[in-house]
Amino acid sequence: MRKGVSKAVEHINKTIAPALISEKVNVKEQEKIDKLMIEMDGTEKSQFGANAILGVSLAVCKASAAEKGVPLYRCHIADLAGNPDVILPVLAFNVISGGSHAGNKLTMHKFMILPEAMHIGAEVYHNLKNVIKEKYGKDATNVGDEDRIAPNILENKEALQLLNNTIGKAGYTDHVVIGKDVTASEFFRSGKYDPEFKSPDDSSRYISPDQLADLYKSFIYDYQVVSINDPFDQDD
Repeated sequence: MRKGVSKAVEHINKTIAPALISEKVNVKEQEKIDKLMIEMDGTEKSQFGANAILGVSLAVCKASAAEKGVPLYRCHIADLAGNPDVILPVLAFNVISGGSHAGNKLTMHKFMILPEAMHIGAEVYHNLKNVIKEKYGKDATNVGDEDRIAPNILENKEALQLLNNTIGKAGYTDHVVIGKDVTASEFFRSGKYDPEFKSPDDSSRYISPDQLADLYKSFIYDYQVVSINDPFDQDD
């Protein structure tokens, strides 16, 4: 057993469990139990550690859901959060490859579709392969890193328009939106960004962070982009 886990078990058995039993707290009192453990720790949770505090908290959460007779994922956590509207997380299909790992000119790393259901994502993906094959040739549908297609697209907006067209062709315009993982640190250059970093270096084409933000706004407005990951360098 790893040292950290072993220490956590010791804290639970010798300190946390006896304290919870002596306080006679109800397993449904999640917030009270969590606060009690933090108070007993007396630090920024560094004495007991996350393995002990989070482990007990999750166990209490599961036990409470069982006591209430409701599914943990569907009702209990939503009740604790005071959120009556429970929805499943949206899937993100990583479909077009760009960035430093792809053999095309696309600056930005991942182009993703976020469908309402798994079968919709699968249908759009297969339609995308057909659309790319028709426009760029059969070789353009070769699968690159992380199972994404890497067609010879030159510009980020072209890739987004391709996704919009494909979603429409599949008949799911109202059921699919678009997400991006930019990985902007790949083209961050001394406080600015090179939107064409795969071409020979030319500082005259560098853009400011504000200009890059404006580009993202155009993505949101024109192409139903709802999620952008790593839009700027981590130190920007």
